[in-house]
Amino acid sequence: MSRSGYDDDIDDPLVLGRWRAQVRSSIRGKRGQAFLRELAAAMDAMPERVLIADELINQAGDCCAIGVVCKTRGIDVSKIDYDEPIEVADAVGITDQMVREIEYENDEGAWRETDEHRWQRMRRWVASQIVKGVE
Repeated sequence: MSRSGYDDDIDDPLVLGRWRAQVRSSIRGKRGQAFLRELAAAMDAMPERVLIADELINQAGDCCAIGVVCKTRGIDVSKIDYDEPIEVADAVGITDQMVREIEYENDEGAWRETDEHRWQRMRRWVASQIVKGVE
């Protein structure tokens, strides 16, 4: 299982449907949209356009998508368990549903995906989630 906590064991379509609705709601809400806009701006400002998987910020200072926002805000991620979506959510001010979705999207790319390709894919994903007119 990945740090998102997603797995393939949800057999009940109603449970899955409710979860997907919660994810959509958290992404499309005011707080989620503000976070996505901040994430897009932070990604665009990165001097080196690479994203890592499986942790927020590594020893070299490379980041996953959420880690980019943490780094931009100056959040000390050494005190955050990146395998605990609720801790990450509390640190960045979004729902754990949104954290799980972003972590899943960030970490579960194509086999042998480079960090540069991950950045490109995630930047496109972020742009696709931003709803025009929601501030």
